[in-house]
Amino acid sequence: MNVHDAAMPLEIETALARPTREEAEAAVRTLLRWAGDDPAREGLRDTPARVTRAYGEWFRGYGEDPQADLQRVFEEVEGYDEMVILRDIRFESYCEHHLAPIIGRAHVGYMPSNRVVGISKLARVVDSFAKRLQVQEKMTAQIAKTIQDVLQPRGVAVVLEAEHQCMSTRGVHKHGVSMVTSTMLGVFRDDPATRREFLAMIGNPVNRAA
Repeated sequence: MNVHDAAMPLEIETALARPTREEAEAAVRTLLRWAGDDPAREGLRDTPARVTRAYGEWFRGYGEDPQADLQRVFEEVEGYDEMVILRDIRFESYCEHHLAPIIGRAHVGYMPSNRVVGISKLARVVDSFAKRLQVQEKMTAQIAKTIQDVLQPRGVAVVLEAEHQCMSTRGVHKHGVSMVTSTMLGVFRDDPATRREFLAMIGNPVNRAA
């Protein structure tokens, strides 16, 4: 590596390293051959193109800015400062270890200080992080931190419940098992009563998983 390469910003280096669609399709054909099939046969002939298009949809979160979704806020709330909760946000993500689907629900709550955001924006934040290769623990923290950083509320609570198909369709083959993760910030972390109220309002998934 020369000096110029060493000084190249990471985002530029990553952009230059991104393969073309043709290279991506060639990689899919290689995997099909490795699996033992013939990518030239009729049923698989268009599969590489379909897979690359699907990847563009499944991983569109890399091209989205979740903070931008929260920029439009409403301050005329007549002094409302109680809990705001959006529960049962269905999401689909993919495990970064096996590329297997992670399918679940997110519950998001925050305690506003002097402004609120449209509820669809909370769902968009969840989707922006879900549509990437993920680890559920990391995704939970990313959602909470983004809401906290942009809205500056008195607290944020995020709970994710999900089934990981890397566990149900391979490996130990355990079906119907949900993983529950949570991140509590501000009053949700510091005040046990506020935390209990939030968990009660979303149906306390921690108890359901026990």
